[in-house]
Amino acid sequence: MENSPKYIFVTGGVTSSLGKGIVASSLGMLLQARGYSVTIQKLDPYLNVDPGTLNPYEHGECYVTEDGAETDLDLGHYERFLNRATSQANNVTTGRIYQTVIEKERRGDYLGKTVQIVPHITNEIKRRIKLLGSSGKYDIIITEIGGTVGDIESLPYIESVRQLIWELGEKNSMVIHLTLVPFLAASGELKTKPTQHSVRQLMESGIRADVLVTRTEHHLPKDVREKLALFCNVKKGHVIESIDAESIYDVPLLLHKQDFDKVVLEILDMSTETQPQLDGWINFLSKHKNPSNKVEIALVGKYTSLQDSYKSISEAFTHAGGAFDTGVKIRWVYSGDLTEENIGAKLNGVDGILIAPGFGDRGIDGKVLAANYARRNKIPTLGICLGLQIMVIEFARNVLGYEDADTVEINSQTTHPVINLMEGQKNVTNKGGTMRLGNWNCKIKPDSKVFEVYGEELIQERHRHRYEFNNEYLEEYENAEFLPTGINPDTGLVEIMEYEKHPFYLGVQFHPEYRSTVASPHPLFIKFIEAALLQKQNDLIHATGKKI
Repeated sequence: MENSPKYIFVTGGVTSSLGKGIVASSLGMLLQARGYSVTIQKLDPYLNVDPGTLNPYEHGECYVTEDGAETDLDLGHYERFLNRATSQANNVTTGRIYQTVIEKERRGDYLGKTVQIVPHITNEIKRRIKLLGSSGKYDIIITEIGGTVGDIESLPYIESVRQLIWELGEKNSMVIHLTLVPFLAASGELKTKPTQHSVRQLMESGIRADVLVTRTEHHLPKDVREKLALFCNVKKGHVIESIDAESIYDVPLLLHKQDFDKVVLEILDMSTETQPQLDGWINFLSKHKNPSNKVEIALVGKYTSLQDSYKSISEAFTHAGGAFDTGVKIRWVYSGDLTEENIGAKLNGVDGILIAPGFGDRGIDGKVLAANYARRNKIPTLGICLGLQIMVIEFARNVLGYEDADTVEINSQTTHPVINLMEGQKNVTNKGGTMRLGNWNCKIKPDSKVFEVYGEELIQERHRHRYEFNNEYLEEYENAEFLPTGINPDTGLVEIMEYEKHPFYLGVQFHPEYRSTVASPHPLFIKFIEAALLQKQNDLIHATGKKI
């Protein structure tokens, strides 16, 4: 087992949404900062094959990997913290597990045996867990188990973890259990009983927690820590507090202060001599919390009531803001509320506008109004995926004079389909996993604004869509100076459009937010923030007559 990776399993109890993904990401970052090679995977207990068909209100955003997998949003956290790309192997759902097992049964792979949860489903789960380890690239693999202990749908995963711990042997795996320690204001007490019950339920499944991480609104006094250690059967030093933090990027440092990473390495019998190199992280946090400048960006979208629907975008602003020493305040604007009468009030005073991605016809008219307002008032604007398509539609209607211009996704009867269904999508009937997904090439024109952003002609970005700019209208847009400055060299499809008569009016068919990390903020977001800050300064000069 000397060359085999060590496995860390992260389970949750008491309630969902405690932040297992952030704790796993924080631990991964700390271990990586000590020189270890780390990756993280998520096991989701729902029956969807992937989250690609889930409404964002159900599950937050759908994250896309470089190899085109539609995955859980926690993979975004993994990449943002570790600055390491994930793949389809990093996210597994119950739907995919059952699909694989049933396909094997239909082929006769089980030689006529009765197919059961144990051993067939659990064996497939174990195979998926160990798949990343077989590459030989990682010292440590962190596996986050979705849901909470006791959920019916999570039982096969918990049983699989129990078996793996036994198979891997001592010092080769461990379990971190994340629970809630609630504070009762009426009695002024932190209550440990929910955590005790959760740990007991985990033990009834045959798994003992090695480390207890407790989500709490208040610091844990010494007596509470000792009580948790005694009744949850863990060492005193293995009770780690995860208190509510100002930012998710504070969490690694707060955990490190409690020797969380050291405790984990000691349990796994791994060296703790090398201290984590955290200077870059600390510097980013300092700039994030104490920026020299501030801008306000309106994010115009249809899922704004659940901000996790645009998690990667909001975090990309955080990364780029830290790099550009500028705090970014997001004004969440529901596009369904926008009308010609109120748009001036809704977008008044913003320094930039981001037209968000999405699907379906709800809120489309409001997005078109926002694009029109931004273009006419020369407000820096970035359109992402559907956002680019909205900018194209607005331009066709109000500049090219095609009043019924539209995307065939919304209006299949339009006489001017400036956004059309990709040729390869016309016979596709299934929704899941059938879009243009993952990394695609884009060739950038050297004399464009976007070339200043990337500094190179050939780039790769991640996609998630089925509709494209209709090249039959390309010449008309070029004549009106709304230029295609990024083209896929293999397909001729338009990837980037920018308007020459505007300081920053740029749309991209891909999702740059997926590539942004703490260590490598996306240059497009940095340039957008720079344009927004310049807009703010110019507005102040115009209002006061004074240079800043």
